[in-house]
Amino acid sequence: MPVHTNGNLSSLPLWEFVLDGFRGGVETQALLFAVFLALYVVTVLGNLTMIVVTTLDTRLHSPMYFFLRNLSFLDLCYSSVIAPNAIVNFFSSKVISFAGCATQLFFFSLLVTTEGLLLAIMAYDRFMAICSPLRYPVTMCPATCARLVLGTYCGGCLNSIVQTSLTFQLPFCSNNHIDHFFCDVPPLLQLACANTAVNELAMFGLCGLIIVGTTLVILVSYGYITVTILRMSSGLGRHKIFSTCGSHLTAVSLFYGTVFVMYAQPGAVESMEQGKVVSVFYTLVIPMLNPLIYSLRNKDVKDALRRLGQRCTAK
Repeated sequence: MPVHTNGNLSSLPLWEFVLDGFRGGVETQALLFAVFLALYVVTVLGNLTMIVVTTLDTRLHSPMYFFLRNLSFLDLCYSSVIAPNAIVNFFSSKVISFAGCATQLFFFSLLVTTEGLLLAIMAYDRFMAICSPLRYPVTMCPATCARLVLGTYCGGCLNSIVQTSLTFQLPFCSNNHIDHFFCDVPPLLQLACANTAVNELAMFGLCGLIIVGTTLVILVSYGYITVTILRMSSGLGRHKIFSTCGSHLTAVSLFYGTVFVMYAQPGAVESMEQGKVVSVFYTLVIPMLNPLIYSLRNKDVKDALRRLGQRCTAK
């Protein structure tokens, strides 16, 4: 158990933190409560719909939609790790236990890292489908897809264990107020009474390695995809590929852009006000947008939604 340390005063056990959240009076808190609640409800409904549609419609039982279903599951889970507690805290004491804070950080880090790795796997899947269509059914068989998804969770778990253990082995000062609306590494490092250089190096190093590695996979995959598209003579084929790949590139740009701003640049730890806004974007806005991005730009998903609607109406 990390302890309070305050000069020469005796150490006391640290049992809880206080999540300060956003500044403002009652009206501001009420407005933020409504915004968070609306974003979370849409996120849950959108991702549940995507999971149900890609599960029930047999025409969507392909590797691409298997990965998309897992993406929706991750979006649903990591927004649920943060949003419900943040919504309740707008009108409560905002206290979170030491164990609760560590648990929240662990699962949030695990799920966000897993999503970043999964987006790279989805780019590789598109590369194989477009550039090697004859080998695609063999290369991306169900067993391979399952192993790839399992690998993303293992990578996310490894990063989460490192980040959580390094953060919570630090001694924390007498001020236990976290300048954020959830437990995250940067605001927690600000409360530490010890040198946090190793922690910051681990955060920037691991996040940088994950972002650079997955970005290279995505760039190389889409580089080959672009060359293949330019060689196509069919305009209809090009349009379908652009539609599918455009959705994925939009999701990748939104996710990696915000994660890079928050974790993989020097100075991110100090700018907590900017961090709160960015955090809202990738904990609630992006999980809400992903189902819309993949459904509105994807004819197969729209057709599946239409068939599901007709089936429900017929009953």
